[in-house]
Amino acid sequence: MQYALLAYGHQNTRDAARPIESAIAAVLARPYVTGWARLHADESATTVRSGDGGTLLTDGPFIETKEYLAGVIVIEADNLDGALAVARELQETRTGGAIEVRPILEAQFRGA
Repeated sequence: MQYALLAYGHQNTRDAARPIESAIAAVLARPYVTGWARLHADESATTVRSGDGGTLLTDGPFIETKEYLAGVIVIEADNLDGALAVARELQETRTGGAIEVRPILEAQFRGA
């Protein structure tokens, strides 16, 4: 089963240009990691909402928080315990922040 590990960091440590630490890079290179991406700062985001019969675009997420979504890691694990073990291993290589673990729904596409 696939899981998304949502890595949150603190606002004062969000230098996306900074190299990935070797301990984190070692985990990301493991075969059960199927993909990952670092994200630019939350100020670079554009939020798309629907309402009033149309679409509204706004700059940023407009949330007050000390943590921000820094990246997404997709892994393969047999179960939640396996995914949590990977999250713990990653968290032990980081200073602060948090990792949220969510199962990924299997896509059921219809069409041509």
